[in-house]
Amino acid sequence: MGQVRQSRRVRVHDEELGAAVARAQDGDEAAFAVAYRIVQPGLLGYLRGLVGDEAEDVASDAWLEIARDLGRFKGDGAGFRGWTATIARHRALDHLRRQRVRPRAGGSEQEVLDLPSPHNTHEQALESLSTERALELVRGLPRDQAEAVLMRVVVGLDGPSAARVLGKRPGAVRTAAHRGLKRLARQLGVDTETEDGVTDEASRTLGESK
Repeated sequence: MGQVRQSRRVRVHDEELGAAVARAQDGDEAAFAVAYRIVQPGLLGYLRGLVGDEAEDVASDAWLEIARDLGRFKGDGAGFRGWTATIARHRALDHLRRQRVRPRAGGSEQEVLDLPSPHNTHEQALESLSTERALELVRGLPRDQAEAVLMRVVVGLDGPSAARVLGKRPGAVRTAAHRGLKRLARQLGVDTETEDGVTDEASRTLGESK
C-alpha cells in the first residue's frame, strides 16, 4: 500500500501547489518558492535517475526555463508537476545528447541509463538502500522502465500524466513501471507484490528517495 499512501500525499501537495502557482503567476515570489520546494525533490530525483551527479546543474537549467515560461502555464497543481517534469526531461535529454557529441566518462544516454550495478544481486538484497543507491539501481533498468518508474514513483505523476510527459500510451507506461519495479524487487530480494502487481517495497524505497 506504499504507493497508495504516496499518491494521497501527492494529491494533498498538489492542492497547495496549484494555489502557489496561481499566486506566483500574479508575481508573488514567495509563492514561487513554495512551488519550488514542493516540486524540486521529485524533479531532482528523476534527474538523478537520468543524468546522475549532474542532476543539480540540469535542474537549474530546467528551473530557469520554468520561471521564464511560468505565465504560459495553464492548469492545476498536478498539471504543473507534469509540465515541470516535461521541461526537466527535455533538458536532461539535451544534456545526454551533448555528452554523446562530447565523449567523457559516463558515455552515451543509453549507457548512462543501463549502467550496471557494481554489486551482485545478493548484496543488493541485504543492503539498506540510500537515495543514491536506489537511483543507481533505477539507472540499471532499460530506459523505458527507468523513466516510467521515476515518473510514477519519484515525481509522483499518475499514469495519464506520466504518459503525456513521455509521449506514450498510459497502458505502456503502466506496463513499463510494473516491469521496472518488479525487476528492482528481484534485485532487492522482495517477492511480495501489491494487488496492482507492483512491489510495495521497491515502490516505497524509491518514494522515500524524494
